[in-house]
Amino acid sequence: MNRFWFKSSLILLIVSAVGLAMLLATDQAQAWQEAFVQSDVYATVIYTDPINVRGGPSTVFYPIVGRLSPGDVVPALGVSPGSEWVQIAYPDAPGGVGWVYATYVSISGGELGIVEPPPTQTPIATATVNPTFAAAFIFEPTTTQLPTFTPPPPLEIPQFSDASASRPSGLSSGIVIIGLLLIGAAGLVITSALRKQ
Repeated sequence: MNRFWFKSSLILLIVSAVGLAMLLATDQAQAWQEAFVQSDVYATVIYTDPINVRGGPSTVFYPIVGRLSPGDVVPALGVSPGSEWVQIAYPDAPGGVGWVYATYVSISGGELGIVEPPPTQTPIATATVNPTFAAAFIFEPTTTQLPTFTPPPPLEIPQFSDASASRPSGLSSGIVIIGLLLIGAAGLVITSALRKQ
């Protein structure tokens, strides 16, 4: 029975300590954020679409931690060394600080100081080249003879004979066509004369 009370009181003590630590951490984070917010410099989103809030001043090295809509106003804390990014107070970001691209916001209320960017995350493992795959791309030319030139076969020019000399004697096709047209015209005249009667 004593062991039960001992374990219960130990668990209760641990839970109380964790709860107190969380309460103090929240108060400390809020006080830290309020210290930043006390500056009267604000950034207003002027871009027509929602913009990304990043963990640092780069689209390559820092992840997206949130978004701001057009017209949102947030406290501005500083600018990157190149003045391309603006550091803002953003409660949803780790540490309560985020970065937005300076072209997408307008700064009002004063001048901002230069803030050094947070360190980038180092990759867990560096990428290496697999030697088996690299060997597939090693090109060594073979020593062979160059191809020899083979001339094309001689050009044969076809020979055509005069068609008029080989035409059989008799009626030409033009005379036959004109004769058929005259017979057709005569038939048309006769048919129209018979219809008028």
